[in-house]
Amino acid sequence: MRYIPHTPGDVAQMLARIGVASLEELFAEVPANVRLKRPLDLPAALAEPELVRELKALAAKNATPSGHLSFLGGGAYQHFIPAAVDQLISRSEFYTAYTPYQPEISQGTLQAIFEFQTLICQLTGMEVANASMYDGASACAEAALMAVRLTRRRRVLVSRALNPRWRAVVATYCRYLDLELVEVGYRADGRTDLDALRSKIDAETAAVIAGYPNYFGVVEDLAALAHLAQGAGAKLVAAVNEGVALGLLRSPGELGADIVAGEGQSFGIPVSFGGPYLGFFAARMKDVRAMPGRLVGETLDRDGKRGFVLTLATREQHIRREKATSNICSNQGLCALTATVFLSLLGKQGLRELAAQNLAKAAYARAQLGSIDGIGLPFAAPVFNEFVVRTARPVKDVLAALERQRILGGIPLGPDYPELADAFLVCVTEQHRRVEIDALAAALAGGVA
Repeated sequence: MRYIPHTPGDVAQMLARIGVASLEELFAEVPANVRLKRPLDLPAALAEPELVRELKALAAKNATPSGHLSFLGGGAYQHFIPAAVDQLISRSEFYTAYTPYQPEISQGTLQAIFEFQTLICQLTGMEVANASMYDGASACAEAALMAVRLTRRRRVLVSRALNPRWRAVVATYCRYLDLELVEVGYRADGRTDLDALRSKIDAETAAVIAGYPNYFGVVEDLAALAHLAQGAGAKLVAAVNEGVALGLLRSPGELGADIVAGEGQSFGIPVSFGGPYLGFFAARMKDVRAMPGRLVGETLDRDGKRGFVLTLATREQHIRREKATSNICSNQGLCALTATVFLSLLGKQGLRELAAQNLAKAAYARAQLGSIDGIGLPFAAPVFNEFVVRTARPVKDVLAALERQRILGGIPLGPDYPELADAFLVCVTEQHRRVEIDALAAALAGGVA
């Protein structure tokens, strides 16, 4: 059965209405020599039980966390998610957690967003946060645009140590808005090169963007970056690749960041083949009117009762397009709710303990791997839960050999950093046990590396 609702009579009626004799005439502009002259080469249709068996067989070929030891990170992190998170966000009150245009019937959704904003402010050390970012990469690009609006400058400096995927998204935004994007290299210790930044920053620079931690897992010196950026009248954007790190590190706001853009996937959201994820965005109150997305605020009704409203919405849905700060229209409501529930369940102490476990286990793994012949640790700066490993053998061969032992050893850096073709990125979270870290070290020590 084909799941197409239109009968031959329906099709004939539609063709007659537009004055076309056949469906083939709709494709008259497609040259005949590139048209397929035969049916698609697809297998015959299967009954549902047979189809389920086929899909299960294909799925069994995938490398999965349950079947493999995974040390992958690079912007997608495997953290423990309490069962209560899914139970709470599945309640029917949240089934339509979308843009709350009518506050009188959207108090639950509005309060959830308000609480999310509050948590992000506490994590980032900033004064105001929104709830309208798709993911960390787009939030980072929106931060660059916000800096351009605030400074009325058109030059953006981006650390080469920032997540390559985020850099690509920022580049896409800048390219079509005629903004100049300048890359700043990193030092031998893995941090952004302050001397290079000092030589490139000028009176036309709108923003300096750096990871916190950066893509190598290295913790950047945000205070020094803020000093250089703000000394030239530019804004410092702290781009948080791994949100859990904020449970332990000094907040970007405390270190002088003007804008914080980050990824909230670590806050109760599964890896899920790459999405949907959750961007978060925070800034200083003095800059709030240049912030993208929208802002939920707290007020009192005429009876003096607490209530929530959409306080600021500088999106093209609400105001004239040319005055909008962004065309972002979705608030990722369910993902924001997920993060709110996750962070509320852990609390301040729980998040700090979670971050401490990540730090300690990554430190143990780094020490174990660094003691192996043929393995090096190229970056000496402090790291959080990721670190770079250099190997004497070709990285491709090392990772393939590990995979044959059912270990996903890390992410090769060569495709994004040719100068690090002999290195790969390893991630260790609270989910890894000592025996699993030891298994990775044993495999590398046993001749894999």
